[in-house]
Amino acid sequence: MILRTIFITAGTLCLFIGVVGIFLPGLPTTPFLLLTAGFYVRGSKQLYDRLLLNPYLGKYIIQWQTTRKLPLRTKITSIVLMWIMISLSVLFLLDSPFVRWTIILTGLAGTVVMGFLIPTDKK
Repeated sequence: MILRTIFITAGTLCLFIGVVGIFLPGLPTTPFLLLTAGFYVRGSKQLYDRLLLNPYLGKYIIQWQTTRKLPLRTKITSIVLMWIMISLSVLFLLDSPFVRWTIILTGLAGTVVMGFLIPTDKK
């Protein structure tokens, strides 16, 4: 019972961070959604099923689980949106040069991972 509660709590926290990552530059979304699925499958079949049936998030998790690849369109969209948010943050929201460069370098790392290390589904 305690372990189940820990898995559900950790999954919900990862889900929250993943959703925040949609809007916050430098914070990845996909790894947190995959962690959410992993925690939910161990803690609550009902929450896991609801996550997979979610019209916005479920299809990406299912795609990753079945092929271990991301569609080219998803990769391009993710990279473009990430750089839009990074650009807006660096230009308008951040004053510290250290934080600006940290965000830019994190974005470059994310671009390399998304663009070159995660396999592309050619479908």
